[in-house]
Amino acid sequence: MIGKSMEELKIGDEASFQKTITETDVYMYAGISGDINPAHINETFMKDSMFKGRIVHGMLTAGLISAVLGTRLPGPGTIYLGQDLKFLAPVRFGDTIEAKVIVKEKLDEKNRVILETICTNQEGKKVLTGFAQVMPPKK
Repeated sequence: MIGKSMEELKIGDEASFQKTITETDVYMYAGISGDINPAHINETFMKDSMFKGRIVHGMLTAGLISAVLGTRLPGPGTIYLGQDLKFLAPVRFGDTIEAKVIVKEKLDEKNRVILETICTNQEGKKVLTGFAQVMPPKK
């Protein structure tokens, strides 16, 4: 199985992936990444913070964008070259996050695609925005 090539992609194409973030997800990410910041793993520490409880790692949320790029659009064989991100709101344990990508620009001569990236929670609130640059697979 191979994703969409440059020739198959069109401006405005979009795809998404949705996941409910669990406590297990957060602890596994903390272990894999080494990011054991109490903001993510210590409820007692965070209950009196501005967030009033633990929050999900921002990069765990951003990782859902990678799932879309690598499995849906452009899909398998895509090489993720870069990403800019803006974290707009905290993600909480139990939130269902939808990561969506939209093709915004094609750089045919370089086999590169620029995609808008947006993550929203179950209430439709944007929690993360940005742009990704990828190299789609060649046919």
